[in-house]
Amino acid sequence: MTVSVEPESAQAVPARPNVSSRLLLGWIRWQAARRRARALRHPLPVPEVVPEILPDTGSDAVPRRLPESRPEAVAASEAERSPDNLRGAGAEQASFLVALRKAMDTPSFPTRLSSLGLRKVLSLSVPGAAGPMRARLYLPYGRVRGAVLYLHGGGFVHCGLNSHHGICCRLARVSRAAVLLPDYRLAPEHPYPAAVEDSQAALRWLAAVSARFWGGKAAVAGDSAGGNLSAVLAQEGAAGRGPVPALQVLYYPSLYGAQVFPSHELYAEGYFLSRASMQWYGDQYIAREEDWTARRFVPGLAPDLSGLPPAVIITAECDPMRDEGAAYAKALRAAGVPVRYHCYRGALHGFLNFYALMPNGKAALRLGGRALRKAFAA
Repeated sequence: MTVSVEPESAQAVPARPNVSSRLLLGWIRWQAARRRARALRHPLPVPEVVPEILPDTGSDAVPRRLPESRPEAVAASEAERSPDNLRGAGAEQASFLVALRKAMDTPSFPTRLSSLGLRKVLSLSVPGAAGPMRARLYLPYGRVRGAVLYLHGGGFVHCGLNSHHGICCRLARVSRAAVLLPDYRLAPEHPYPAAVEDSQAALRWLAAVSARFWGGKAAVAGDSAGGNLSAVLAQEGAAGRGPVPALQVLYYPSLYGAQVFPSHELYAEGYFLSRASMQWYGDQYIAREEDWTARRFVPGLAPDLSGLPPAVIITAECDPMRDEGAAYAKALRAAGVPVRYHCYRGALHGFLNFYALMPNGKAALRLGGRALRKAFAA
């Protein structure tokens, strides 16, 4: 589903990625060239299902298979053999998901080294909407004040406890708060609203534990799809349908569902996350057409944003989703919500996961962590 809206900026030429981003894009192109050369030497069997191309919506056709410029490029050889829609049952689809998730739930930095700066990292089970849910709890040294529910990105389809381990370690160290990373259910096996309901159950549990041990305050934070979930939980809390977070920290969030913003077109392809990938992720998470405008999927379209918790919104300049975060920051300010907005120049979507190689990733985690520490100290 695609809905066009009027552009909010006049930028006509894409910004140039910064040095670390260009190095990453160059590495992805090199890997793609190697795969193509290997495929020529050892052709794969022609798939039984030909990937479908969505009808032209006025600008370009959006493929429902994953394009080569997607962030899952490391799993491209499996993707090339996969049918377009993973929601149907079948051995080939299941095999693709296993390969994709294995590739994308890889830590960007050795987990043991990431954990060195913390007092303890606990593997535990917390309540989910459909039963117990795996999670990790990160505890910093010194006095712990407050707790953060961190919701990982991955398009509601992949990533998990390993891919975001280092991010949570750094956030716990800087914020001096406990950080909980839940392994919420993933699409397409568990479409909307499974991820929201698991996240809300985890926040209820964490808020109760924080009230008992860490001063009572709890906040939400997340990147990409996790930013979407964090924004939704903040709105649910303000509406009396769950705990009210002390702060919402949204890293390059997806907030407006099917609406199209200028940055979607400007960075549609060749900047790590592509517009076609965004559509594909949405197709996996949203099983019913009416859910494209559901309250707990498109927080940016909420009719009343007043009374929401303060927000920190961080975006990447060379990201198709950049304008979504900027638009939400503007809307929150107009509703009287305190907002700190920062766009990192030349950064790509997902730069937080590459914090070990990208200085902007470390800086963004420090920014979010310090804001959390301040919120818990108030």
